[in-house]
Amino acid sequence: MSTDVRVGFLGAGKMATALAVGWLRAGLLQTASLRASDPSAGARSAFAQEVGVTPTNDNRAVVRESDVVLLAVKPQMMAQVLAEIAPEVTERHLIVSIAAGIPLQQIAKTLGERRLVRVMPNTPCLVGASASAYALGSRATADDQQIVDRLLSGVGRAIQVPERLLDAVTGLSGSGPAYVFLLLEALSDGGVRMGLPRDAAQLLAAQTLFGAAKMALETGLHPGVLKDMVTSPGGTTIAGLHALERGGVRAALMNAVEAATLRSIELGQ
Repeated sequence: MSTDVRVGFLGAGKMATALAVGWLRAGLLQTASLRASDPSAGARSAFAQEVGVTPTNDNRAVVRESDVVLLAVKPQMMAQVLAEIAPEVTERHLIVSIAAGIPLQQIAKTLGERRLVRVMPNTPCLVGASASAYALGSRATADDQQIVDRLLSGVGRAIQVPERLLDAVTGLSGSGPAYVFLLLEALSDGGVRMGLPRDAAQLLAAQTLFGAAKMALETGLHPGVLKDMVTSPGGTTIAGLHALERGGVRAALMNAVEAATLRSIELGQ
């Protein structure tokens, strides 16, 4: 990543902060090349504290001073922000949207046929372990793809998908960290219920989730195969799995992905 590339965030909330911190930690960007804006004084203060860059409340100024503009505003605010910045957007700008549910066509209606990319990252970019997907607009160049892919891959794993699949990505990996944190909390609570100290239960639960995910990524084996590797006939694991099936955990997780996907689609309408 060239140190000459200036990246500006429109919206300085949690996702923008996580991306900025992740890119700085990965050495992909320097603080001098970052800009940000947000109407909320609280969000500006939190971003400044975490990132080391003080945001403004002037969206148009951030666009003027940036080469890559990240649209990190709430979907409900997108139309207003796009109308505000449209006079400042030129051919030199790469516009990257991380807003859930907002299609590239909707952005192009206000900004014109610009170089557009739609991205769905997730918050583990903060620790270099994000799962991201992106879709290129019709005017995006090979260089634009390289910039986006390097930024996203520098803080985790990234794949390119057709834009029609990004709502499903939002429902799975975009919202997914919250599902996993819920699982982590529940597993830890289970350990405490059976007598483990809280700190030990949380460490064991978190490391177990991390290790299982690492095995799936590094072996490439189907999760069912990996599950069977842990499950002995008549043993403890099958007893636990039976309890999970009785509780409908599998269906509940599938329903969560479906509900979040449908909400993403709704936000774009």
